[in-house]
Amino acid sequence: MITARINGQPETFASSLSVSAFLEEKGYRPDRVAVEQNGSIVPKREYESRLIEDGDTLEVVSFVGGG
Repeated sequence: MITARINGQPETFASSLSVSAFLEEKGYRPDRVAVEQNGSIVPKREYESRLIEDGDTLEVVSFVGGG
């Protein structure tokens, strides 16, 4: 089991998964978010290869348009 803190809340996964798979599972649009993993911004080109590991902390910030 993998436990990570996502936006301040604990999440448990059966195994490691990529940032991309996590975003898809949660319904985020990858082109409309920024992801920080353990204090560092994850470049969009690394979403497929970057794994969420046990003990990680992620912040996912959605961009909202408007005026």
